[in-house]
Amino acid sequence: MAAISFFGDLLQTISDRGRDLIGFGRGDLAARADPGELVKLCEDLISRRGEASGVALARLILDRYASLARPERASFLRLVATEFAADHEAVDEAIAAYRADPTRAALGVLHDAAEPRSQELIRRLNLARDGTLALVRMREDLLGLRRALRDEEADPDLIDAADSLDSDFEHLFASWFNRGFLVLRHIDWTTPAHILEKIIRYEAVHAIADWDDLRRRIEPRDRRCFAFFHPALVDEPLIFVEVALTAAIAPAIAPILAHEREILVPRAATTAIFYSISNCQKGLAGVTFGNFLIKQVVEDLAREIPSLKTFVTLSPVPGFATWLDRERRADAPQGLTREDVEALRIIDEPDWQADKTKCEAVRRAMIPAAAAYFLRAKNERGKPLDPVARFHLGNGARLERLNFLGDVSAKGLAQSRGLMVNYLYDLAAIEKNHETYANLGTVAASSVVSRELRNNLPPTRAVALADA
Repeated sequence: MAAISFFGDLLQTISDRGRDLIGFGRGDLAARADPGELVKLCEDLISRRGEASGVALARLILDRYASLARPERASFLRLVATEFAADHEAVDEAIAAYRADPTRAALGVLHDAAEPRSQELIRRLNLARDGTLALVRMREDLLGLRRALRDEEADPDLIDAADSLDSDFEHLFASWFNRGFLVLRHIDWTTPAHILEKIIRYEAVHAIADWDDLRRRIEPRDRRCFAFFHPALVDEPLIFVEVALTAAIAPAIAPILAHEREILVPRAATTAIFYSISNCQKGLAGVTFGNFLIKQVVEDLAREIPSLKTFVTLSPVPGFATWLDRERRADAPQGLTREDVEALRIIDEPDWQADKTKCEAVRRAMIPAAAAYFLRAKNERGKPLDPVARFHLGNGARLERLNFLGDVSAKGLAQSRGLMVNYLYDLAAIEKNHETYANLGTVAASSVVSRELRNNLPPTRAVALADA
């Protein structure tokens, strides 16, 4: 961390000296600028050759961008998206030159010509101190702009330009945030308070109510929390995972989060349950961290606690309620029988989950429906509909168990009708499962799950078409 601080101080020194070269003093940094003026500064930035002046100008642009109101930020991003594309004349010339002489050198010229100027702008803005974090926040604004443009059915060319700018961010972030730069840190009660506060704020699966709730999750001997950090975002976690050490695979979240429970001695634990994985930075959407995080935590825990033999998740099923409701309304359901549809009318009744008789009737219909949801229902790319399933199956995990009423919180009932699942990370089978899923789309599932699938459903092809 000392090296990072030294590097940051060095950048600040360069920036301070560079301000003299570009004619801006410290008082100018706080001055507001409209989007058009800010774009002119961006043009100046990518045309400069001087290092010191470039660092200073990059910091000035980022500071002024941060001072803009949300609508002005959107206007600025629209201008960058439309005005910082590739030079089309240069591209045409490079194509002609390559066709006339198809050498690697000519191909390199074509590659350079085809790169949007926005990529160079992003690179240069990143020269400023804390530039990386500022750019992550800028991309959050861009993601909001893209949604707004689609909602308002804007000009298709503008939508395409905004999408292209987002691709530039994602392309560069994928390089800047690759696994080689990530640092795994154990989060415990001695972690600085400002980072713990962010863990509370960023928890996206099972909300942390207060500091006492956080303490119950990270201080006991049978609980762990790990997070990835990046040297450019020292105090900002990128993603974190919460782990419970147990004596068996848990079918429900309530016992794990219970206020009063018996604490297990780590050497008595046989199972590590990953019960919450939260991405922290919306601006890094599309940049993969989770697969590296889980695999490294599995390896670290296996070394620390040799008694651990089973590594599983206790995962939410965020797409299940939507799919189930659509199936129940369909004239020709693809994953339910007519008897299932009738039985599942019970879930429309208030507090059905508190009645044992109703629960059993729902369970008999819902578990086979869940098996169809995971094993047969596909999106237009031939992958499982559920985003959490795509993540874990893509990592090489196996769908191990379907847990009826695993989460009876208001959120759990709303998004998945209470369903939770366990994905098993079998170290000996991860690579094989990953390859078969990536190449063939095969969902690795235990025999317990596979047996739940009803044998009188329509052909799998019909399911894929219905959900495409």
